[in-house]
Amino acid sequence: MLKTRDWVREMLMESVRGWSGRGLPEHYRVHVVTGDRRGAGTDANVYLVLHDTKDLPSLTLRPNRIFTNDHERNSVTTLPVRGDAGVRGPISRIRIWRDNFGDFSFVSKIMGKILGQEEKTGQAAWYLDRIEVEEYLDVEDTTVFYTEEERPAADPPTSRRSSVDELANVPKSRKWVFPVQRWIAPNKHYDIYLHDLHLPQDDPRQEFRREELEAKRQEYKYEQKTEGGPCQVETLPADERFSESYYWDFTKRKSKLLTTTIFTEWTQTSWNSLDDLKSVYSKSLGEPYPMRRWKEDRWFGLQRVQGVNPVIIQLCTSLPENLDVTDATLEGLLDDLTLEEALEKKKMFICNLDILDGLDCKDDKELAAPIALFYLDKDDKLNPVAIQLRQQKGEDNPVYTPNDSPNTWLVAKMFYNNAEAQHHQALTHLGFTHLLMEGVVVCTHRNLSPSHPLFKLLAPHFLFLLAINERGLRKLVSPGGWVDRSMTQGVKGIFNLIKRGLEQWRFDIHGKPETFLRHNGTLDPEVLPYYPYRDDALLLHNEIEKYVTQVVQHHYDTPEKLAEDWELQWWREELVKQRQLGGVGLEGVPGDPVKGFCKVEEVIETVTVIISTCSLGHSAANFQQYEQYAFVPNYPGILMEDPPKTKREYDEKDIMKLLPNKRTTLDIMVITNLLSSKGTKSLGDFEMQYLYDPVGVRAAEEFRKNLKKASCIVNIRNLDRELEFDWLNPAIVPNSISV
Repeated sequence: MLKTRDWVREMLMESVRGWSGRGLPEHYRVHVVTGDRRGAGTDANVYLVLHDTKDLPSLTLRPNRIFTNDHERNSVTTLPVRGDAGVRGPISRIRIWRDNFGDFSFVSKIMGKILGQEEKTGQAAWYLDRIEVEEYLDVEDTTVFYTEEERPAADPPTSRRSSVDELANVPKSRKWVFPVQRWIAPNKHYDIYLHDLHLPQDDPRQEFRREELEAKRQEYKYEQKTEGGPCQVETLPADERFSESYYWDFTKRKSKLLTTTIFTEWTQTSWNSLDDLKSVYSKSLGEPYPMRRWKEDRWFGLQRVQGVNPVIIQLCTSLPENLDVTDATLEGLLDDLTLEEALEKKKMFICNLDILDGLDCKDDKELAAPIALFYLDKDDKLNPVAIQLRQQKGEDNPVYTPNDSPNTWLVAKMFYNNAEAQHHQALTHLGFTHLLMEGVVVCTHRNLSPSHPLFKLLAPHFLFLLAINERGLRKLVSPGGWVDRSMTQGVKGIFNLIKRGLEQWRFDIHGKPETFLRHNGTLDPEVLPYYPYRDDALLLHNEIEKYVTQVVQHHYDTPEKLAEDWELQWWREELVKQRQLGGVGLEGVPGDPVKGFCKVEEVIETVTVIISTCSLGHSAANFQQYEQYAFVPNYPGILMEDPPKTKREYDEKDIMKLLPNKRTTLDIMVITNLLSSKGTKSLGDFEMQYLYDPVGVRAAEEFRKNLKKASCIVNIRNLDRELEFDWLNPAIVPNSISV
């Protein structure tokens, strides 16, 4: 009872103090923005003190009022500050704290477990996004500082709760932003400086910063979940979970798609012909474009330069010894050139999937490890001229060409695409974007403070990445899951292939489109004129690099700042440390093995590759999955027979026997449609803002402006393309790997 009386007395005193400035004009308005996370709101009493540039403190301010539900999730609590607050001019620092009012023990703990916040403080949670301090500017009277004669009558100050969007509509004036973006523990004081942007050596809160990183290291721990596989997060931190709106939107989309295909399954008998199969799409999820052209050789060539896996194609200047191709093999397929002349004139291209050779797959199924040869004809069109389905020459490994009977050649192309589909899902998509970047996300949280400029630069591109990985691996890439049912390799094969791929992947080659394309011999448009993936990837990567350069060069404007930034060097050290020793295990990260980052260009390259992988790298591999996979004969994730060892004639019934059953086909349609849907905002339109300093804000504005120009360039290019390639249009590319 005594405690209750004390609390009531304190509330009354706070109200009296709040009214004590009656008659004085508002000097500032303080907007306290609670974040949009599960369990972010609080009923606790919040206190703050403003400090001006002379470090003079204000009175203790309390942005709470009795019987008002302040500090709710994704809301703004606004507090007017009167002229006698004790500070003048710009605000440079805010000290904020809260009590633990609202922690109703049992109920709070139960809700904490439900919302996943019990690990934050063990008590009532509050996620504070930022505090904005604005000089009050009356619409009719622009005077900020009043004399006694000028002072107008004023109503009593009141605290109110509003939506975050309302901040955009307040009268314009000087405003100072103090990003917090942290969970605020009870009875602990937090000093937040303007823009909350410091290199570690310049931060006056170094002890706080070290403690915060140590807590992050306990929460973000590595685990190598498969032998030889990538480093992932041990347990999904609560902060990394989907927002409720994103989760339910995702779930509703999936339910709608399942309902549509279930109806199809009830009303459709078995598919006896390709026409039967084609009829399903118009009645359910829509007709994929390749359904019209999947038999064409020209379409097979287009898949290599603007399909879902456009990174395999390489210039061929000499044939590999294990490819059994001669002039006789390619008779009539190279215009008037011999094979040697075509190689010399850089007219031959190759896709060699030797990484698949001998891969252990589900149920010990054999997977092709093909070599496909392409010829750039007189019209600069890329056409397939030979496919060998296994790596070793032999009588049981014939070379297929367009000179074979149409269906024999068609089946060879299907088995090639079946093999490439395994490479695409295991490496280009899952392994080299989702899983590789998961380790980078964990490393960033463990080593870069939320106040570090690079953390703020990278954070928008990590949104929901750990959450989608956790869900995807649990639902799709697990024994009996979608990969097991719909891919020849199955879960067993996909992790074996990821292991192989990680042994080859290098940050300085595969992470940079320009370097990788040069490595493949396909960078020069004079060599391969029509290559939409190359052209748009280079354009977008260049815009990302310009954005990163503007921010990074500002913060590392002297060599000393780079050398003295221990968090930056910790970050690089853990990025390159071997996975079995507790690192991410990336090969080829710029910098010195001992000294770490020595040049600002090395930091720019590293950050650019990470953002590029999380945006354009994933977009190119992900968003046309329905287009490519849904009509199974076009790009079959699974075929029901082993690759042929002899050439034979196929009729339509033979081809239908190769295809999966109705239920598996519908599963492929649903999942690829779901994965192809865009759930978050476009690149540069950040879901959450982290950089509020003038340089960061200006860089983001220029980035968005340049991306709009790049989008126009892609649209113009598409007017002249044989087939539109929109997957690297900045208007389509999201900020992060969130699906």
